[in-house]
Amino acid sequence: MATYIVLLGPPGVGKGTQAKLLAQKTGLIHISSGDLFRENIKNQTELGKLAKSYMDKGELVPDDVTVAMVKERLTRPDCQAGSILDGFPRTPVQADALHRMLANFKGDIDLVPFINADPKVLAERISGRRTCRAMGHIYHEKFYPPKVAGICDIDGSELYQRDDDKAETVANRIKVYLEQTSPLIDYYRERNKLVEVDGTQPIEKVTDSLMSVMKKIAE
Repeated sequence: MATYIVLLGPPGVGKGTQAKLLAQKTGLIHISSGDLFRENIKNQTELGKLAKSYMDKGELVPDDVTVAMVKERLTRPDCQAGSILDGFPRTPVQADALHRMLANFKGDIDLVPFINADPKVLAERISGRRTCRAMGHIYHEKFYPPKVAGICDIDGSELYQRDDDKAETVANRIKVYLEQTSPLIDYYRERNKLVEVDGTQPIEKVTDSLMSVMKKIAE
């Protein structure tokens, strides 16, 4: 029986990192909606061209296009054992579409871990982030500083703060995420799929917490 996990969490909580670690530990395929869009656009698939036509006009990509991309990805052989979905679904409408899609595969969402943390902690994490101009290597002023302030350890290029990592932008990103995602959180909570995980713990502790709740559904 395939296992399907939907991973939720606000910006800065380390959701992408945890998705990759879980994929390594479980063998499930990590499907990031952002990566999926980039792959389809780069490869100029019909869905990629369609998505780009909306994005070029500054419009939201319709649900049916996003759902079709996810469906195509889930039908590939490497997803036979299931997958960890990151960035999809974003709304109850998309969640309903995913439920119907998985029913065709004789499956369903098994678990929805919601990695959460206080917005102040998240703002500190993101606003301390610095990126190297040459290759995009990531540092953090507090948690992962470079050996020489303002200089990338790897290629010696300047480190800078991206506009979307600035404190006021971060606060708004977190607020928007929580507002937009709260209906989805309620959707999965009502279906007894949601499990909250403390995202303020060290990375390895968050991974341990996620693995322990995943073991419970396997029992």
